Amino acid sequence: MKPRSDASFKPINMDRDQRVVINTLAENWTPSPASGVWRIPLEREAEESGQVTSIVRYEPETSFSAHFHPNGEEIFVVSGVFEDEFGRYPAGTYLRNPAQTQHAPASQNGCVLYVKLNMFAEGDLETLRIDTHNARWQPGHNEGQSVLPLHGFGADRTLLVQWKAGASLPKQVYEGGLEIYILAGSFQDEWGTYRQGFWLRTPPGSYHHPFTQEGCLLLIKTGHF
Repeated sequence: MKPRSDASFKPINMDRDQRVVINTLAENWTPSPASGVWRIPLEREAEESGQVTSIVRYEPETSFSAHFHPNGEEIFVVSGVFEDEFGRYPAGTYLRNPAQTQHAPASQNGCVLYVKLNMFAEGDLETLRIDTHNARWQPGHNEGQSVLPLHGFGADRTLLVQWKAGASLPKQVYEGGLEIYILAGSFQDEWGTYRQGFWLRTPPGSYHHPFTQEGCLLLIKTGHF
């Protein structure tokens, strides 16, 4: 099933001065141009182009035809095994494909991905394939926190953060904005409670005082706005 072209398409959550919170586990999947590949749009500039953040699900034995992304692709494999002609990437793999690179993605057994398209800063040409299960974590700045840096370019930072149960951070201010996808567990702040599968985006200059009762694993981006 292919989505219909809709001339009346309206951008989704592209005002980055607005705070957005989405429970992706409660959203409906929408079809992509490839049969058996489904998406949950979190932010989308245009119908099938421009800047995009989405959760993508490949059914077993599905694929996309070879294609390139004009301004790069960033992927975190949430579950299953993702593949292309360059390798197989199990859950926990972080990938970056720079601008103008091409691949033919697929999944033999099915997978779920967190994907960002066409958001690379000018000059960011690094290709990355990181197995986070075999990477070296670092102590965080606060007690009960561990950090795994994944990528940095200019002010843009992508990292995994793990908090132990009961961890609490002092007030955090994000001059370049904040984006969080919760991979496991849950955390709270003065604005609410966020569980596995939640996606949050807060604007530049935003702040919060986060804490966690059960512990959590977060995929975080800062400084990219």
